[in-house]
Amino acid sequence: MAAAAVIPAGGSSLNTKRNWTPIIKAPDLSQLGNDAFNPVRHLSFKETPKVYTMKELGFAEDIGISPVAVSEPFPLFTEEAVMRMRKEVLSNEVLSNCQYSSNLAQCQLRGFANKYAPFVYDVWKSPETLAVISKIAGIDLVTEMDIEIGHINISVKSEEEKQEELRAFNDRAQYEADEGIAGCPWEDDKPIVDWHTDSYPFVCVTMLSDCTTMIGGETALRTGTGEVMKVRGPQMGCAVVLQGRYIEHQALRALGTAERISMVTSFRPRCPTVRDDTVLTTVRPISNLLELYNQFSEYRLEILEERIRQQLKELREANGAGRKVATRKLKAFFEEQEKFLAHMNREMVDDEEVVIGCIDDSHLHQNIAAKKAELESKKRPRRF
Repeated sequence: MAAAAVIPAGGSSLNTKRNWTPIIKAPDLSQLGNDAFNPVRHLSFKETPKVYTMKELGFAEDIGISPVAVSEPFPLFTEEAVMRMRKEVLSNEVLSNCQYSSNLAQCQLRGFANKYAPFVYDVWKSPETLAVISKIAGIDLVTEMDIEIGHINISVKSEEEKQEELRAFNDRAQYEADEGIAGCPWEDDKPIVDWHTDSYPFVCVTMLSDCTTMIGGETALRTGTGEVMKVRGPQMGCAVVLQGRYIEHQALRALGTAERISMVTSFRPRCPTVRDDTVLTTVRPISNLLELYNQFSEYRLEILEERIRQQLKELREANGAGRKVATRKLKAFFEEQEKFLAHMNREMVDDEEVVIGCIDDSHLHQNIAAKKAELESKKRPRRF
């Protein structure tokens, strides 16, 4: 990938100036308007897209928090909304203060929405937007944390690089056609984002670039049987919803376009009693740890607080009705919350032990290992 912004290896590019020019020029804000996000005007969602279930992808039915694995691309935002988001995302403030790089992706923008991008922030906090994403995901969702609203992946090539890639693609495709060789000529090239699982239960990937002439650019998913399934890349303003916590995936390389800017927004269950599988593995090395740990701790403790309130209510009602304490059920609740807190403790790695920009491959294995451990613990008899 020819990344447009030169970012120091293994670290954040804070104070790095943009040395590239967006392909699509957004109109002045005076032409776009500067009003707040309006779902009637800015959402283009019409009908629920086709979805593939976890079972169809070869996963056990109890993997994940919803039966839905991934959707086909679907229209989500109008052109005006996309231009408004691009205007904020590609501002000097965001590019100067929120740019990161890692071994998984060379150019990323993070943690900017609540500071520099009010339109983007309102888009993903809107009840109407959340309703659309929840409907497709098959479960009621809310945004994960403010720091994860609008994570941006950027890939930009010069016009010369674009044409050179297309020529190489056409030459190789012609050769393989003449030789009768099956396959995709660019599949073995470096992807935009390498194989990974997400830190969060669900993500919505939205395209902010014009991909009309794009060749490739699909999202590749590794199924439960080890095979690779591809979901076609979305066009500008379109999105894909993916339960990426338990599904390994990567963004395949795209040809025929000089710019590819995608926005990834993460979600978690709204209901506090639903299992929250959030980890910080892939985001810890590319985040402001002060913000990440504060927001992670706050929402997790709010979940714990609500769970305790519900349990206390049940306990008081039982006592008021003269029923004895359901000891086994109460002890199971305590055990579950102990695991919940232990999980939080493991994810909050000491600052000095975090290697900025370096994401190891543990995220590819811990999902399966964690699920196996959970299932094994359920099989073991409990003693009370």
